Amino acid sequence: MKRRRSRVFREEVLAPWLTLAVVLALWWLGAFLLGRYPGDSRGVLEVGLPAQALEREPAPAPNRAPPTLVETTTLPVNVHDGDVAVLLNKQLIVPVAGVPPSALRSTFRDARGGGRSHEALDIMAPRGTPVVATIDGRIVKLFTSVRGGLTIYQFDLAEQYCYYYAHLDGYSATLAEGQTVTRGQTIGYVGTSGNAPPDTPHLHFAIFKLDAARRWWEGVPLDPVLVLQ
Repeated sequence: MKRRRSRVFREEVLAPWLTLAVVLALWWLGAFLLGRYPGDSRGVLEVGLPAQALEREPAPAPNRAPPTLVETTTLPVNVHDGDVAVLLNKQLIVPVAGVPPSALRSTFRDARGGGRSHEALDIMAPRGTPVVATIDGRIVKLFTSVRGGLTIYQFDLAEQYCYYYAHLDGYSATLAEGQTVTRGQTIGYVGTSGNAPPDTPHLHFAIFKLDAARRWWEGVPLDPVLVLQ
């Protein structure tokens, strides 16, 4: 009787469980060999790759032409290298007595209030230093402004360019509108009039390319450092 019960137990109880265990073992073994893990949504593990290789590599960027190199200069729109050549040929001199060209440092693109650029050259010198005409020409306007203080507008004889002198401490005694002046002639004196800081006397000097109407207030600025000799 005991032998029969033992056989029945093995056939009816143990056998199904052993069969199920074998099936599960085979299933896990198959999953292992195929590289699949239950519940792993990443799918097949690539043999021989490190774990970080599971992260998808970004698609290679499409072939693009290299960016075009654009040469930059201090010349604004409508002012060209030809203008620099013309002005160099005119042989402008530094408009502050005793200051050599080697002492000049461009301040043309320095930022100013209200999002403006300086568009001029600051030439530092002691108060009262003579300001001289940078070129032969004609005085077209003497003007006092809030920003520039005592100012002078001069055209060259060909009326191609306007030369602007600002923050003056005063004009020369005989200076007048319409007067013809020669290169190196004293026309004013370095100061701090207008919005210049009182402890930094200097000449604010600008050059503008004139249009056909000769409206200097609409002229295109050019960096004076490029043309002063």
